[in-house]
Amino acid sequence: KSKLLTMAESRPGVSKPRRVGGDGEPEVFMADEQQDLEIDLARWQNLALDVLRAEGVKGLTEMTVMFIDASTMTELNSQYMGKSYATDVLSFPLDAVEATRSPGPGAMSKTPEPSPLDISELPLLLGDVIVCPAVAQRQFSSHAGTLDDEIALLLVHGVLHVMGHDHMEQDQRETMQRREREILVASHWMGDPPPGFRQDHPEDTD
Repeated sequence: KSKLLTMAESRPGVSKPRRVGGDGEPEVFMADEQQDLEIDLARWQNLALDVLRAEGVKGLTEMTVMFIDASTMTELNSQYMGKSYATDVLSFPLDAVEATRSPGPGAMSKTPEPSPLDISELPLLLGDVIVCPAVAQRQFSSHAGTLDDEIALLLVHGVLHVMGHDHMEQDQRETMQRREREILVASHWMGDPPPGFRQDHPEDTD
């Protein structure tokens, strides 16, 4: 029986990531790479965009959300967190605050002179959120209460990690959970949380 990591641990990233890109609108690229659960990508894309806007993200920005199976999540959790079991969600905030590009062979050419690269015209890359529906399916009854609310909570939690939130300390945890509830009330439930909803797992001691 695989051990479950309850709620995301994010890779270390910038503590205060940039939130304003160039001309354009925030974009969230979605991918479903698992077959354990049918995923409505358009619906969860809209929720992820709502989180970004609620966090003050504006302009040309990009984030990726992927839904993967438990074995792939185990590999990622082992590679990046040193823990060999499937977790529910992983976040990968982009460490660099400025986009960079390596010059190709044409950069050495003298004629014609290569056009200078305008960094402001490139999208601001925010990071990636990886969700494992199989783990969500196993734990929802003792966590968020319903599978639908579990997926929503994991997604919001993951995006908030990308935006610099954390829960290592008690005050951080309280702030992050309060933000999760605010966003879910506004963009998922469109009203008060259901009676069975919870953000802590039974085994959480903090």
